[in-house]
Amino acid sequence: MKTLPPLNALLASTALIALVLNSVPAGSAEPAVAGQVHTPEKGSAERKDVLDALHKVYTTGSGSAARFVVHHFKVQNGWAWINVVPLDKNETPEGDEWPSLLHLENGHWVIIDLIAIANAIDDPVGPADPSSKFIRAVQKKYPSVPSEIIPKGAR
Repeated sequence: MKTLPPLNALLASTALIALVLNSVPAGSAEPAVAGQVHTPEKGSAERKDVLDALHKVYTTGSGSAARFVVHHFKVQNGWAWINVVPLDKNETPEGDEWPSLLHLENGHWVIIDLIAIANAIDDPVGPADPSSKFIRAVQKKYPSVPSEIIPKGAR
């Protein structure tokens, strides 16, 4: 007859398995290491969630069928800055590079209206080539936006 392990050992093993499974949430919008600036890996749930948010509002050209080529993508503390170029089904660019700032709210990425901020400070270029004045305006309106996610080379 086989002897069963002590109940305490079974409970400890079960608790450890539950801890490991719960530490890597499936489809999570946040990475496992919170607080660090990073670029979400291709195929990751976080990357998919941000790109899905962009697809929902992209209505020109091929619309939601467009594929995005990512030129810049940084995420930190629930904020993401991404620059993409939309491509049609023939892999031809459908427009200019599209810079976007997104904020994670209630588990969903929400696009911030950067054009409104540019218009408020009379900056005709705005997010396309963020000036220090534009960046200050963004961070004044949204103080928790980490400067580390904003593309380098700002004028």
